[in-house]
Amino acid sequence: MKDKIEETFNSLANAYEHSVDAENLYNSEYERPAMLAQLPKDLREQRILDAGCAAGWYTKQLMDRGAQVTAVDMSTEMVEATKRRVGDKADVICLDLACELPFEDGGFDCIVSSLTLHYIEGWDFTFKEFQRILKPGGTLLFSVHHPFTDIKLSREMNYFSTELIVDKWKKEGKVYKVPFFRRPLGDILAKTLQYFSLEDIIEPKPTEKFKELDTERYERLMKAPNFLVVKARKGE
Repeated sequence: MKDKIEETFNSLANAYEHSVDAENLYNSEYERPAMLAQLPKDLREQRILDAGCAAGWYTKQLMDRGAQVTAVDMSTEMVEATKRRVGDKADVICLDLACELPFEDGGFDCIVSSLTLHYIEGWDFTFKEFQRILKPGGTLLFSVHHPFTDIKLSREMNYFSTELIVDKWKKEGKVYKVPFFRRPLGDILAKTLQYFSLEDIIEPKPTEKFKELDTERYERLMKAPNFLVVKARKGE
């Protein structure tokens, strides 16, 4: 399944680099404002891991706030897209977050992971590694699909299971089959609490700009969230 996910996002890299950042309101006017609101505007002297960097949008935003950023993704094409975006101003590495991470203990002040963890079936090893590489008191900020939305795509209709889902995305006139793992809210929170202390849970709401550009989808999101944002901290 990892190979299929990597293949899919290699195929999607061009769309992410050239259209998704500017045209996908679910990113630009929904998930991203909610995530960035949880981070200080001044990130100077902060070392941050962009865990699942895609085409590097968050990498650039974190750099613009002054952070020293290491960006990683399992897709070679996404890594190349990020390098084109930020040049040599960040360390950009192709690696799998489900494997051992090549970073020293306590090396990062913060880990930011945007809409990535639902592509990993089991979170134990990844969260254990995140805990290891964060400094004491360091922050883990991540977003995932909201489980109340994902259950609508389920074939099993067993909310409490972790289930492989294959969604269909239409980008630039093409349809892509995108596999990910649906899991219940209780598992998301329990796994976070196993390794970190929970600081906040955010069910984002779309911006007013979203409303101006697409009132129908805005009203839909105001009634039922698509994403979930979790902010957690490593113990001192």
